[in-house]
Amino acid sequence: MKLEVDLKTHPYEIVIERGSFNHLGEWVKSLWKPQQIVIITDNRVAELYAESAKNQLIEAGFEVDVFRFLEGEQSKNLTTVSKVYDFLANRGMTRSDGIIALGGGVVGDLAGFVASTYMRGIHFLQVPTTLLAQVDSSVGGKTGVNTSKAKNLVGAFAQPDGVLIDPDVLNTLDDRRIREGIAEIVKSALIADADLWQELGKMTDEHDLLENHAEEVILAACNVKRKVVVEDEFDNGQRLILNFGHTIGHAIEATAGYGIVTHGEGVALGMSQMSKIAEEKGLMPDGITQEITDMLEKFHLPIDREKWDEEVLYQALTLDKKARGSKIKTIIVPEIGQASINVIELTEMKDYLKK
Repeated sequence: MKLEVDLKTHPYEIVIERGSFNHLGEWVKSLWKPQQIVIITDNRVAELYAESAKNQLIEAGFEVDVFRFLEGEQSKNLTTVSKVYDFLANRGMTRSDGIIALGGGVVGDLAGFVASTYMRGIHFLQVPTTLLAQVDSSVGGKTGVNTSKAKNLVGAFAQPDGVLIDPDVLNTLDDRRIREGIAEIVKSALIADADLWQELGKMTDEHDLLENHAEEVILAACNVKRKVVVEDEFDNGQRLILNFGHTIGHAIEATAGYGIVTHGEGVALGMSQMSKIAEEKGLMPDGITQEITDMLEKFHLPIDREKWDEEVLYQALTLDKKARGSKIKTIIVPEIGQASINVIELTEMKDYLKK
């Protein structure tokens, strides 16, 4: 299965195929001439896949090194980025060389940011190894790192030269990591694919999805993002609909402490909370919150968080990138498979944080 991200300035292909990781060297050789490559990954993914990736690339004619960092959101910061810069510079990496992001969303975001800024930009590839990264962060060209103030506060738009998605690598993930990817799949269905929503409704749980429907579901979710990104590459308009649940979700992540609540869990909580208040305000139809929470609960995603400080969350979301002065753009779902942008006063977000 292949999808063409047909951007005018930088088109690239998403390959979705079981077993494709075993042909990584051939795939990279089809895209890049012989050069230096640095694989950026975390310590957990390195144990599983770095040696195979390195050997395949060497066999394909590349000169390869691996940079490993400690897994988790707490490492997605400018301190780690600086270490990667030094690693690249010590190896004489130039703009004719490339980076491969091998890992989950943290790895992809950080490696993409490094690629977009080292020597003002070198090319890179995404090889996502988590469901969340496969259906979301590896596609679309958003890169970035966290600060102590907010998630992804520092970043850049930079498109990869290609994305290689192998559903077989998901077999090494625990259930929590699978579920957080499903949160983004549920979001994709809600905002832009009613057929996908219907298909998700037929599945029994996360294990059924992964074992029996992985390729088709990943394809559908990637296609939602592909269409939106092609229409609005730099997040100035329609691309905002991809952020359904994220305004509150990112605030929950940041205030809980990065890694305590996963991104997918934050998005699930954000979708549930946003829907509840939007429905009460008459912005979303009666009963839709129940439909959404039923779907989230079926896949064992959280819909409520006991520890909830409205004021702390509000202060965190004031740093949201969708805020413009005293206003903020929020996303609502008028019906399953459609989304719209709702501009409100920033202070009105306090209503959406009420339990």
